[in-house]
Amino acid sequence: MSRPDTRPRVPNFSSGPCTKRPGWSLQALEGAALGRSHRSALGKAKLSQAIDLTREVLRVPADYRIGIVPASDTGAVEMAMWSMLGERTVEVLAWEAFGLEWVTDALKELKISPKVHVGEYGILPDLSAVDTKHNDVIFTWNGTAAGVRVPNADWIAADREGVTICDATSAAFAMPLPWDKLDVVTFSWQKVMGGEAAHGMIVLSPRAVARIEDHTPAWPVPKVFRMAKDGKLIEGIFKGDTINTPSMLAVEDYLDTLAWAKGIGGLDALYARADANAKVVHDWVARTPWIGHLAADPATYSNTGVCLVITDPDVLAKGDKAVAAVAKGIADTLDREGIAYDIGAYRDAPAGLRLWCGGTVEASDLEALMPWLDWAFAAEKAKLAQAA
Repeated sequence: MSRPDTRPRVPNFSSGPCTKRPGWSLQALEGAALGRSHRSALGKAKLSQAIDLTREVLRVPADYRIGIVPASDTGAVEMAMWSMLGERTVEVLAWEAFGLEWVTDALKELKISPKVHVGEYGILPDLSAVDTKHNDVIFTWNGTAAGVRVPNADWIAADREGVTICDATSAAFAMPLPWDKLDVVTFSWQKVMGGEAAHGMIVLSPRAVARIEDHTPAWPVPKVFRMAKDGKLIEGIFKGDTINTPSMLAVEDYLDTLAWAKGIGGLDALYARADANAKVVHDWVARTPWIGHLAADPATYSNTGVCLVITDPDVLAKGDKAVAAVAKGIADTLDREGIAYDIGAYRDAPAGLRLWCGGTVEASDLEALMPWLDWAFAAEKAKLAQAA
């Protein structure tokens, strides 16, 4: 196969931290409150603005609290778990590496004997088997390492008695979130918004706030996880008075991308961009015999972290090591060529490729990438044939 002529303008297809918004440059950060305390009037104003713009762009209900918390999405999920669980039975769902972390936390750290629903990579567990009416539920909306998302929230009881904790880090700003079914929503700036790492967001429903205020955990709660004091929510967290010191440079970067999102049409425009980007990849897979989706059901295909596996029968016949070598060879070749960076599958996932399609990616870059994937695969397959 001949070498393609057109190169992606931006070769960044990492699934986190994800590529910056179109047109981004360091000049976008010139207004950052650098060298100033995050507790100064200026610092607090920036943090409060980040919360307010998040509410506006993400369309968070007015009675939900939004807080900026440490340790990215992981910190936000664990903050909810350490602060809220233990009152009733907990059910944890997982179908890839990050969901399995919440299983580990519940089983081995909090030791609350949860009901666990684990699906293989690419396959959702049986959602109908989850008692969302009576129990607390922890799940990932969009599994980044598997490219599998829940198709909807119909399986969550509207008259639930427990709380739902939703890790939405690769879903927020890219796909609709039914707020009436979700009590805790977490995400990080580094995913769909292409922000910088280490900062998480936690969104709490009134039901979640009530749980925090009424429930005293049976275990010690680290300072960075504490959302209540003397039985009352620490309201300052949700007004920009962060638990620990945030990077004001990262805050400015997040503000810049929120402003960009508003400027292109807000949440609907972000949805449309992610959908259009994912369609480029889905359409290519549909016409390309050597590649397939890791996700088994099209209804669960992600529109952000699209995970792919080698399906070529000649490669498969040579065994798992050959499949892994071909996938790694494609990723390494396109990295060296400056065509696509960081497109290998997640380290714990089946061997393959992973392409980020969130709203900060341009569809034209993905369109330019597809012929290069074919070219790199042809080269790797030829190597296998020569080695035989």
